[in-house]
Amino acid sequence: MTEGVATTRRSRITPEREAELYEAVLDLLREVGYDALTMDAVAARTRSSKATLYRQWGGKAELVAKAVRHHKPGRAAAVDTGSLRGDLHALILRADDCEMQQNSELMRGLAMTVHGNPDLLQAFREHLIEPEMADYRRVLQRAVERGEIRVDNPALGFVRHMMIGAFAARMMLDEQPPTRDFLLSYIDAVVLPALGV
Repeated sequence: MTEGVATTRRSRITPEREAELYEAVLDLLREVGYDALTMDAVAARTRSSKATLYRQWGGKAELVAKAVRHHKPGRAAAVDTGSLRGDLHALILRADDCEMQQNSELMRGLAMTVHGNPDLLQAFREHLIEPEMADYRRVLQRAVERGEIRVDNPALGFVRHMMIGAFAARMMLDEQPPTRDFLLSYIDAVVLPALGV
C-alpha cells in the first residue's frame, strides 16, 4: 500500500472518532485478549461497520498495533531537555503509575501473541518497535553530539534492551508493575553508569 492510498483511506475518520475506536480496541483487548478479539466485536462496540474497519485498517493486526501506538505518549524524539538524564527521565514522566500498570498488563498479554502471529509481529514492528527504536537512537545521538557519551561506548547498543528489561523484570521478579520511581532509579543506577554518564 502506498502512502497516498493510506492517507486517502484514513481521511474519512476524524481524529476524535479514531481515538474513540482505538480506546474501544484497547478495552476489548484487556477484556478478552488478542485471540478472542474480533472485528465483529470492535464494530459492535464502536457502532461502526466491519467493512469500514477493514477499509481503514486492513485487518485486526494493524488495528491493534495502531491502537497501542496511539495510546502511548508522544514521540521520544520530541523530548529534548538538554541532557541525557533529563531526556530519559522526561520519557518516563510522560505516563503516570496507573497508565504504566495498564500498559504493562496489556503488553504482557500481547507479548506471547506477537511472537506467535506473524501479521501482528509485522504490524508491531512497523508501528511501534521501529519508530520507538529510531526515537531512542535520536535521543542517544544527541547525547553523543553533546559529548555526554563516547561514540564508541559499547553500552550504546544495549540501552533499549536495558529499558525493556526493566519493564519486564519488574513484573516477573518483583510481581509488581513498573512505577515512575522504580524506572527513574533504574535509569540513574543502571543505564547512565553503563553509558559513563
